[in-house]
Amino acid sequence: MNSTVLVALISFCGTLLGTLGGIVASSKLVNYRLEQLEKKVDAQNKAASHIPIIEEKLKGFERRILNLEIGGIKYEGFKINNYKDGYAFNSSPKSDS
Repeated sequence: MNSTVLVALISFCGTLLGTLGGIVASSKLVNYRLEQLEKKVDAQNKAASHIPIIEEKLKGFERRILNLEIGGIKYEGFKINNYKDGYAFNSSPKSDS
Protein backbone atom coordinates (compact mmCIF):
# COMPACT_ATOMS: atom_id res chain seq x y z
CA MET A 1 0.00 0.00 0.00
CA ASN A 2 1.12 3.45 -0.78
CA SER A 3 2.09 5.59 2.24
CA THR A 4 -0.19 8.47 1.18
CA VAL A 5 -3.19 6.12 1.11
CA LEU A 6 -2.27 4.83 4.57
CA VAL A 7 -1.97 8.37 5.94
CA ALA A 8 -5.32 9.26 4.34
CA LEU A 9 -7.03 6.25 5.97
CA ILE A 10 -5.54 7.03 9.38
CA SER A 11 -6.61 10.69 9.17
CA PHE A 12 -10.08 9.60 8.01
CA CYS A 13 -10.43 7.32 11.05
CA GLY A 14 -9.25 10.12 13.36
CA THR A 15 -11.68 12.58 11.82
CA LEU A 16 -14.52 10.05 12.07
CA LEU A 17 -13.79 9.32 15.75
CA GLY A 18 -13.48 13.02 16.57
CA THR A 19 -16.74 13.85 14.84
CA LEU A 20 -18.64 11.03 16.56
CA GLY A 21 -17.17 11.99 19.93
CA GLY A 22 -18.26 15.60 19.42
CA ILE A 23 -21.78 14.55 18.48
CA VAL A 24 -22.09 12.34 21.56
CA ALA A 25 -20.76 15.06 23.89
CA SER A 26 -23.06 17.64 22.34
CA SER A 27 -26.13 15.41 22.68
CA LYS A 28 -25.29 14.73 26.36
CA LEU A 29 -25.02 18.45 27.01
CA VAL A 30 -28.32 19.15 25.24
CA ASN A 31 -30.07 16.39 27.20
CA TYR A 32 -28.70 17.73 30.49
CA ARG A 33 -29.85 21.25 29.71
CA LEU A 34 -33.31 20.00 28.69
CA GLU A 35 -33.63 18.14 32.00
CA GLN A 36 -32.70 21.28 33.93
CA LEU A 37 -35.20 23.32 31.91
CA GLU A 38 -37.93 20.74 32.56
CA LYS A 39 -37.25 20.99 36.31
CA LYS A 40 -37.61 24.76 36.17
CA VAL A 41 -40.86 24.48 34.20
CA ASP A 42 -42.25 21.97 36.71
CA ALA A 43 -41.41 24.32 39.58
CA GLN A 44 -43.08 27.19 37.72
CA ASN A 45 -46.19 25.09 37.07
CA LYS A 46 -46.44 24.16 40.75
CA ALA A 47 -46.24 27.83 41.71
CA ALA A 48 -48.80 28.76 39.05
CA SER A 49 -51.23 26.14 40.37
CA HIS A 50 -51.22 27.87 43.78
CA ILE A 51 -52.08 31.30 42.38
CA PRO A 52 -55.90 30.76 42.23
CA ILE A 53 -55.88 29.63 45.86
CA ILE A 54 -53.89 32.69 46.88
CA GLU A 55 -56.25 34.95 44.91
CA GLU A 56 -59.29 33.50 46.70
CA LYS A 57 -57.67 34.02 50.10
CA LEU A 58 -56.75 37.56 49.09
CA LYS A 59 -60.37 38.30 48.14
CA GLY A 60 -61.46 37.04 51.56
CA PHE A 61 -58.89 39.23 53.30
CA GLU A 62 -59.97 42.24 51.25
CA ARG A 63 -63.60 41.67 52.26
CA ARG A 64 -62.62 41.35 55.91
CA ILE A 65 -60.55 44.54 55.82
CA LEU A 66 -63.33 46.41 54.05
CA ASN A 67 -65.81 45.31 56.71
CA LEU A 68 -63.43 46.42 59.44
CA GLU A 69 -62.85 49.81 57.77
CA ILE A 70 -66.58 50.51 57.39
CA GLY A 71 -67.05 50.00 61.14
CA GLY A 72 -70.13 49.09 63.15
CA ILE A 73 -70.78 45.94 61.09
CA LYS A 74 -71.34 42.51 62.59
CA TYR A 75 -68.38 40.46 61.53
CA GLU A 76 -68.22 36.75 62.36
CA GLY A 77 -69.94 37.08 65.72
CA PHE A 78 -68.24 40.32 66.74
CA LYS A 79 -69.60 43.84 66.74
CA ILE A 80 -67.11 46.55 65.94
CA ASN A 81 -67.70 49.46 68.28
CA ASN A 82 -67.25 52.97 67.02
CA TYR A 83 -64.56 53.95 69.48
CA LYS A 84 -61.89 56.47 68.57
CA ASP A 85 -59.13 53.89 68.51
CA GLY A 86 -61.27 51.55 66.39
CA TYR A 87 -59.94 48.45 68.13
CA ALA A 88 -62.62 47.67 70.72
CA PHE A 89 -64.58 44.49 70.06
CA ASN A 90 -67.45 42.92 71.96
CA SER A 91 -68.63 39.36 71.48
CA SER A 92 -72.24 40.52 71.93
CA PRO A 93 -73.23 43.66 70.06
CA LYS A 94 -74.55 46.61 72.07
CA SER A 95 -77.78 48.27 71.13
CA ASP A 96 -77.42 51.62 69.38
CA SER A 97 -79.76 53.60 71.67
